[in-house]
Amino acid sequence: MTRLFVAPEAFRDGRVTVRSADLSHIKNVLRMRPGEQLSVSDGSGRVSLCRILSYEKDEAVLEILEDLPSHELSSRLVLFQGLPKGDKLETIIQKAVELGAAAVVPVAMKRSIAKWDVKKAEAKLTRYRAIAKAAAEQSGRDVIPEVLQCVSLSEALKEAKALDHILMPYELQEGIEGSRETVRAIRPGESVGILIGPEGGFTPEEAEEILAAGGKAVTLGKRILRTETAGMAILSVLTFLLEEDTRSN
Repeated sequence: MTRLFVAPEAFRDGRVTVRSADLSHIKNVLRMRPGEQLSVSDGSGRVSLCRILSYEKDEAVLEILEDLPSHELSSRLVLFQGLPKGDKLETIIQKAVELGAAAVVPVAMKRSIAKWDVKKAEAKLTRYRAIAKAAAEQSGRDVIPEVLQCVSLSEALKEAKALDHILMPYELQEGIEGSRETVRAIRPGESVGILIGPEGGFTPEEAEEILAAGGKAVTLGKRILRTETAGMAILSVLTFLLEEDTRSN
């Protein structure tokens, strides 16, 4: 079912008003007609099943049929992604949103080939946030995950320390069973920071800094994963385990 995000003030008196680009999307791109249904979120977790009543000159008027249950994880998953080169970050944001991440934070690390251009930062963030919004709509998220400014590793760790767990997928880590135990110890409702190195991986000093901040190194297997793959691999594992636990408790 089509998912749409609107501002909270668009919800009023049992109806939802859709304007601007969202109006064009449902009317001209999706070609939805009055009488058709879609789900609408206010971006803060409220999601309602709605039916299109009419198209006016500059807006669509939707009738709220019922509120829908949440599809969000009870755990907050934050991906701290080592700044990758090219347009890889766009793909990482899209897939991380699909896999349940609550936020993506680019992190400048010593082996990052790409550099964060401060002059172009606002334009980049606007694009990245648009990608997050589109991915949230496509995957049926109830909220639009945050995409934050690029930070240093030390700044990222300050944020990560406020979370319940910090995981560092690390190619030098051994012992798959120990990694399984680390991941299985995370309970629904607990927050997790995931630190992923850039193309060249973490330097030994960075890995030590993460461990000193309370991070736990885990292995994702015997194969070396690309930076754009490693985060998706651990997010997939966490999403599966936490959703299974949520249903069973």
